[in-house]
Amino acid sequence: MLVAAWLNDEAGFEDVFDRYRKRLRRMVKLRMDHRLTGRIDSDDVLQESFLEAMSKLEDYRQRTDDLPVFLWLRLIVAEKLTDLHRAHLGAQMRDAGREVSLYRGPMPEASSAALAAQLMGSITSPSLAAVRTETKLRIQEALNRMDDLDREVLTLRNFEQLTNSEAARVLGITQQAASNRYVRALLRMKEILKSIEEGLG
Repeated sequence: MLVAAWLNDEAGFEDVFDRYRKRLRRMVKLRMDHRLTGRIDSDDVLQESFLEAMSKLEDYRQRTDDLPVFLWLRLIVAEKLTDLHRAHLGAQMRDAGREVSLYRGPMPEASSAALAAQLMGSITSPSLAAVRTETKLRIQEALNRMDDLDREVLTLRNFEQLTNSEAARVLGITQQAASNRYVRALLRMKEILKSIEEGLG
């Protein structure tokens, strides 16, 4: 679908937004502060973001940087999520008692706890699954020790499922740099999981 076909058409824009809804919801769930659970629903965030995006179609039409539609929508959702964090948490957004946050980009960070929980959901090794709490804590600690940018590349590629070019655009780095960091982060995570399994064996 050409951009011009939906920029001035609400129904067409709704179709475009729905096409990316699952990916955007994944990002919201990953980056929403756990203290907002029960107060804010991810679908509410997306609905507010949809309305915000509708009001900014003219701004998107006039952009000169060829920002892909999905990344533009992701940015709007991220800004909305940041606003909701600020409204509900205020000064607590940077609470020193929180677990270490990941790459400090222009949106709420995915916490190491959230990523560890995601990783635990994909683990099939019986020995690791049998001691889930200890494993999750070890993964979380390992994530906290990783380079910030490597962690964020891992978050974008593995958990938000962005392509390499999308991740590079989000982070403002070259595709080659994004690819190199992703490979490094994957190798590091494999080493971490292997060492944890050996330690539990």
